[in-house]
Amino acid sequence: MDETIKPLRIPPQMSVYADKHKVFHLLQSMLSSLVIDQPKDPISYLINLLQRNSADIPRIIVLGPPAVGKHTVAKNLSAELRAVHVTIESLLQDPSELSAQARQYTLREQELPCELVVRMIQQRLDNVDCFKRGWVLEGIPQTRLQALSLQQVGIIPEHVVMLEAPDDVLLERRQGKLVDPITGDVYHKTFIWPVEDTVAMRLEEGQSRSERQRLAELQRYRCEVTGLTSAYQHVLKIINSDQPHTDVYQQVLAFVRTRRCPRTPRILLLGPPGSGKKHQARLLSEKYRMVDVCCGQLLRSVTTDGSTLGKNIKPYLDHGRPVPDSLVLQVLEERLGRVDCSCRGWILHGFPSDLQQAKSLQESQHQPNRVFLLDLTDDVCLERITLRATDPVSGETFHSLVRPAPSSEVQDRLKTRPEDSTNTATHTLRQYRMNIAAIQTLFPDVVYIDADQDPHSVFGALESRLTTD
Repeated sequence: MDETIKPLRIPPQMSVYADKHKVFHLLQSMLSSLVIDQPKDPISYLINLLQRNSADIPRIIVLGPPAVGKHTVAKNLSAELRAVHVTIESLLQDPSELSAQARQYTLREQELPCELVVRMIQQRLDNVDCFKRGWVLEGIPQTRLQALSLQQVGIIPEHVVMLEAPDDVLLERRQGKLVDPITGDVYHKTFIWPVEDTVAMRLEEGQSRSERQRLAELQRYRCEVTGLTSAYQHVLKIINSDQPHTDVYQQVLAFVRTRRCPRTPRILLLGPPGSGKKHQARLLSEKYRMVDVCCGQLLRSVTTDGSTLGKNIKPYLDHGRPVPDSLVLQVLEERLGRVDCSCRGWILHGFPSDLQQAKSLQESQHQPNRVFLLDLTDDVCLERITLRATDPVSGETFHSLVRPAPSSEVQDRLKTRPEDSTNTATHTLRQYRMNIAAIQTLFPDVVYIDADQDPHSVFGALESRLTTD
């Protein structure tokens, strides 16, 4: 191998341009479609795909136990999004040979084979109306096996909504079910009542099933729900259906209108001292392999590398003075411009701390494409900061309330950092509150995360917003 050949360096501007124009999303969509459909003429196929503007085509699955409200939600979604509403019942009514085979199973009260269900769905979704307008599958798939089989043939939803409610609520809804014989819309005396009196007058009781059948359907769903959840975990949202129908529908609609955008993560993590920025950055870095860039730690490491820049920074750190912005920016520019940051993405914390630093970051080649603010009250911040101490032997940090020292021996040797004293922490918090409002004006899309909960819940909230608009 020729050792004179230098490794490919990806300019930071490339990922900025790609994010702005959704290049990564376009490439992923085109590649996925090619692999799934395997067209004989890929060039013509891609041209048609681009003309179709597939990013705006809904592909939605609505799941949930019997009587949870799937039909109403799916029907309203299909009407609002102008997508095709597909149910098992509509598939059985289709004038095709596959549907005729399926009707024979239903006449004998036998379960439809998984392969037959998948072929029926595939045949329906291949029709031109589904291709152009998109689709909403109601109550399909019913099992994990069906879900995996659909994925194997290329039927992959962008959004999966799973409605949930307690069993006693489901039973009450089932018993009071009413149907409009003209439109097929489902109503209930308590939960959903029609606005128009003419509709209310013609309502009829829904098809009654025995208590045994209802419990069997519910039990089957409960047995399959874990498998369905795992099959769609990356595109899934679970919504509590035990609330007013309009509230449920608005939550569903808000979710399906989000778009998952693959991108190289460039994350800015803001928050007051004690909010857990360092811990969350480490968790994100470990799981998603993005580079954890802690500004304070980065400055300290530069002072030991023997560079001229490091020698200029060292006196400031040694005397506890703030490092000038010009030097900090040089360090950050060099680190964020490395290949690992360009390829894997990064998460930055500890910078910016004021409006001028925020402006400098925005004007650089390394603008963040995700900004999270870990929100926490001053009282909780002070409790977290002033009650923590470090073991000089192991380097571990302990907290007298949430993570006490494992033994009296360790407790006796714990040291409290000067910056964690009550006076210093109070002053630091005051400075943060003075600057954060101005910083936020430069990042109007900042996402607020409640940091006053356990670290795993905070991490889950961060994860859920990493790839959605």
